[in-house]
Amino acid sequence: MPLETPKRRIFTVSRLNQEVQHVLESGFGMLWLQGELSNFSRPASGHFYFSLKDSQAQIRCAMFRGKNRYVNFEPQAGDEVLVRGKLGLYSARGDFQLIVEHMEPAGTGKLQQQFEQTKKKLDALGWFDVEAKKSIPDMPQRIGVVTSATGAAIQDVLQVLARRCPQAQIIIYPTLVQGASAAPKIVEAIQTAERRNEVDVLLLVRGGGSMEDLWAFNDESVAKAIYECELPIVCGVGHEVDVTIADHVADLRAPTPSAAAELSTPDGEIMEQRVASAHNALQRMLHSQLTLANAALHSLNDRLQMRHPKRLLEDRGQRIDDLEARLQQAMQTQTARHGRHVEHLTTRIHAHSPSQQLLTLQTHLESMHMRLNASMQNQLGGARNKWQLAARALDTVSPLATLDRGFAVVKHQNKLVTDAATLSAGDQISTQVARGVIHSKVDSVETKNTNS
Repeated sequence: MPLETPKRRIFTVSRLNQEVQHVLESGFGMLWLQGELSNFSRPASGHFYFSLKDSQAQIRCAMFRGKNRYVNFEPQAGDEVLVRGKLGLYSARGDFQLIVEHMEPAGTGKLQQQFEQTKKKLDALGWFDVEAKKSIPDMPQRIGVVTSATGAAIQDVLQVLARRCPQAQIIIYPTLVQGASAAPKIVEAIQTAERRNEVDVLLLVRGGGSMEDLWAFNDESVAKAIYECELPIVCGVGHEVDVTIADHVADLRAPTPSAAAELSTPDGEIMEQRVASAHNALQRMLHSQLTLANAALHSLNDRLQMRHPKRLLEDRGQRIDDLEARLQQAMQTQTARHGRHVEHLTTRIHAHSPSQQLLTLQTHLESMHMRLNASMQNQLGGARNKWQLAARALDTVSPLATLDRGFAVVKHQNKLVTDAATLSAGDQISTQVARGVIHSKVDSVETKNTNS
């Protein structure tokens, strides 16, 4: 049975360097290293490149410009230094190196350890807490300065105060700021300022220097004096990169003595601008308040006028007049409505009264009489017309019309004589002509044969 060949893990060179770099950085973390500087160079980029060595070995180091600008001494080959950094690998060449972030002379290593111990202790006591900080006054009238009377720091502070706050009174509490006796002198100066209580704010300042030069400001007694002082303290010790225990305990830390003077005083020009702005704001507020007060006054005056007894009486009088007019209108309307009702009832009563009924019946009778007369006249007229028509028709066939033409009607014993043979001589006859009747006697009768 053949043996299984293990799977090969193949790296590229760059991948291997990256893996080694990761192992170095994560395996050791941040570390401190002490050694002698050699092969020190500073190219145009501003970075530091050097080696640290002892009697048996050496290691290449790089300190980039962003970090080495905080180094407060001039490194030279042969110097014994203490550095802090991380192990790494320059992958382009595969060079093992230390990336340095901090450098100091090797003699300061114990001081740094002591500094860290004191810082940790005071931090545990709450001396660094924000709640313990006192507020710095906005407009101090008297400013105290604890520093060396002959150092450069006092001149810088006085120049800044004269420019920014010329009206403030400056009181200097001179003290040593360097050496073995500096710490008790600083404590004495702080306590003197507190006891006199003649300033509004206290500046604790000193120019730059090495850690040994600034060590008095890392003393626990100085930190205690700052913490227990009732006056607000602004601490400006060294340069921007220098941080002391006093900076942590003070109510406000400034990076430099000049900055301490600036932070503890208002800017005169800015104050003038603020005063002018406040003056304008006050004027606007007063104008607004006066406008509001004037409007309120007018409103109250209008309300007063509205509630004035005379105005109330006038309103009540007008109201009474209005109610009276409405009452009269209502009474007139009611009276008119009742009047119309009475008239309606009167009309109804009048319509149902005997005299009215008689009058109505009489009127109806007259109307019927007139209608009867009219009907009779109509009927008589119709009958007359019929009679006239009949008369005209009768006249047309009447013998009287014939008589008008000369004919006559002969009667014998009221009988018409149509045949002469029916008469005899001596008979009395009557002859009717158109206008009258003739009575006569027959003398003779002559007959006429109709056949001939």
